[in-house]
Amino acid sequence: MQIEHIAVWVENLETMRDFYIKYLGAASSGNYTNSKTNFSSYFLSFGENKTRIELMYYPDIKENNGRNCRMGIAHFAVSAGSKNTVDELTERLRADGYKIASEPRTTGDGYYESVILDPEGNFVEITV
Repeated sequence: MQIEHIAVWVENLETMRDFYIKYLGAASSGNYTNSKTNFSSYFLSFGENKTRIELMYYPDIKENNGRNCRMGIAHFAVSAGSKNTVDELTERLRADGYKIASEPRTTGDGYYESVILDPEGNFVEITV
């Protein structure tokens, strides 16, 4: 497995995106926006098959209002390699008593993932 991406809640999506492009040489995806929730994000890449950063913006963030919605790191994702592995690992974690925060599914931005909580309550996406 490898870390697929790190997600960071930001107050100014465009300013943060520009910073990572200008100073750290990131390449940016197009903007993803969910018109129902007003969520939007960019994925920043640092080379092919490298860990990415997801900059995320949601206008109604309140301290700890659910899925770790506060400014800063929101979650990290590990790439499991296949849908089958996502499913199997999710079930193994469930059987071992870990909380499943989100069942395996295909997300609006195209990921197949589940979300689990590690022993200290951090959100970990298991994704393809």
